[in-house]
Amino acid sequence: MVDTATARTVVGIIGNVISFFLFLSPVPTFIRIIKEKAVEDFKPDPYVATVLNCMMWCFYGMPFVKEDSILVLTINSIGLVIELIYVTIFFIYSPNKKRSRIAIALVIEIIFMAIVVFVAMFFMHTPKKRAMFVGILCIVFNVIMYTSPLTVMRMVIKTKSVKYMPFYLSLANFCNGLVWAVYALLKFDINVFLPNGLGTLSGLLQLILYACYYKSTRWEDDDDRGKSEVELSQP
Repeated sequence: MVDTATARTVVGIIGNVISFFLFLSPVPTFIRIIKEKAVEDFKPDPYVATVLNCMMWCFYGMPFVKEDSILVLTINSIGLVIELIYVTIFFIYSPNKKRSRIAIALVIEIIFMAIVVFVAMFFMHTPKKRAMFVGILCIVFNVIMYTSPLTVMRMVIKTKSVKYMPFYLSLANFCNGLVWAVYALLKFDINVFLPNGLGTLSGLLQLILYACYYKSTRWEDDDDRGKSEVELSQP
C-alpha cells in the first residue's frame, strides 16, 4: 500500500508536468511576436503578473518558510524563468512607451518582493508564521489569476459562443487545479488548497460552458478563432 508521503510526491510530480505545459501554452503568441518583430495588440500584463506570482510561490516553497514543499519550489522556479523570457521578448519588440511600463512594473514587483522577504525573515521568527504570512499573499495573487477567465466566461454566456475560450486550455486549467488541490489535501496545506480548489471550480465551469455552447458556436472565421486562442493561452 502506498503511503501518504509517496502519494503526495507522485501527485506533485504530475502537477509539475501539467503546470510546465501550462507555462509553455503562450509559446505560439511569442513565435508570432518574433516573426512579426512587433507585439501588435498583445498585452504583457498577464506575463508580468505571473512573474510576481511565481516569485511569491518560490519563496513560499523555501524550507525556511514552508517545509516539505520542494515540488512547489521546483515548478515555480521553472515558471519564473519561462515568464522572464516572455517578458524579455515583449520588452525587445515593444515600442518605447510600452517598454517603460514593463520596466516600471518589474521594478515595483522586485521592491514589493524584497519587502515581503524582509518582513517574513525579520519579523516572523518561525516557519509557521512565515508560511501563514507568505501563504495569504500567494492565495490573493492566485485567486486573482484564477478569476481572470470570468470575463471570458461572461462573454461565452452573452454570445452563446465558445470561440474565445479554448477547450484544451480550459481542460488543462481544470486538471492543474485538481492535481494541486489533491496534493495539498494529502498533507493539508490550506494555502495551496484554497486557490487550486477555486482553480478546479473555475476550470470545471469553463468545461460546462463549453459543453453547453459548443453547438451554438459559429466557427466560420478561422483566422479570428486562431488569434483568440493565442491571446487566451496564458498560465
